[in-house]
Amino acid sequence: MNIGIDKIGFYVPKDYIDIVELAKARDVDPNKFTIGIGQDKQAVPFPYQDAVTMAASSADSILTAEDKKDLGLLIVGTESSVDESKSTAAFLMDLLDLPEDIRSFEIKQACYGATAGLQTAYDFVSNNPGKKALVIATDIARYGIKTPGEVTQGAGSVAMIISQDPRVLKLDHKSVYMTRNVGDFWRPTFSKTAFARGKFSNEVYVDFFQTLWNKYQAKYDVTADDFSTMLFHIPYTKMGTKALRTLEGKVSDAKYAELTKHYQASIKFSRAVGNLYTGSLYLGLLSYLVNAAKAGEEVLFFSYGSGAVGELYSGQIQADFEKVIDKKALQKIIDDRQKMTIDDYERIYQVEYQDGTIVDPKTITEKFYLSEIKENERLYKKLK
Repeated sequence: MNIGIDKIGFYVPKDYIDIVELAKARDVDPNKFTIGIGQDKQAVPFPYQDAVTMAASSADSILTAEDKKDLGLLIVGTESSVDESKSTAAFLMDLLDLPEDIRSFEIKQACYGATAGLQTAYDFVSNNPGKKALVIATDIARYGIKTPGEVTQGAGSVAMIISQDPRVLKLDHKSVYMTRNVGDFWRPTFSKTAFARGKFSNEVYVDFFQTLWNKYQAKYDVTADDFSTMLFHIPYTKMGTKALRTLEGKVSDAKYAELTKHYQASIKFSRAVGNLYTGSLYLGLLSYLVNAAKAGEEVLFFSYGSGAVGELYSGQIQADFEKVIDKKALQKIIDDRQKMTIDDYERIYQVEYQDGTIVDPKTITEKFYLSEIKENERLYKKLK
């Protein structure tokens, strides 16, 4: 049975800041951000947006009534959950008008959560032919104003429908994975911002890729020549470059040039959006599908989540992917956003809703939004 991604869509906030303007506001050489980090723009969510509303928006962009009827599993991968007990998935039942006979839950493991969901969905579909699974990655990356990590912030969500006979990407069901207890990044329950050892995290990330790539080659008797593209977890685009560069001199010059060219196509969306945490790898897939992909290509995916878990797996782009992927519409989501001033970004960033907050729907421009916090319970609505 062929199983994989049948549909994929995404959501990013409609406002962004320009990274050059951020650099100037922080008295930093813009090249340090645009070249050294590899970013151009950064998505900025409003206070009434969170992991729940963005998840709903990305899923709503691809779900049909037929999909909902066939759903049997809903998984949300996030490290930006709004509740320590209730899953983000549970909030989505009403917002997306889903049938109640669905198994739903949330997975947390830094930026690896969506991949864990994808692999779980594969097993579910293989055991339940004819059923579908909805996997959503949704996160807000926050490090704080004027912190070293500020340039690697971002927000957004990616949604994927997993089914048999997929039209976008068939999963090969070949993977290698590993877990180590690593203190490269953490986010205590009391904090809304993350803590990270940046240089160390980069070193662990590259080491995980090299270790897993060696394991993958040995387990499946393959080389880089068996793949036209390698997609990476890209919290900022220069990070994936560092892993890709470990192949230079170990593969032919032609293969390295091809992988580099395809990598550049995969990071176009991320350069314009910023860090999606667990959605970053899958935003890279979307960017590649829109900008360069061809039917029949074998793609290798490197998923990494600090703390740390890593996985290397592969898939094949399907013949009908262009019938499912509306390239112009997806690019339009990126192009139609509006630039926010650094002053407005700093003001919005510091707004925190408390118990008793009621959001005026007249001020909302998004379909899904946080409407109220009542007795510390977050309540959501959608615009009619």
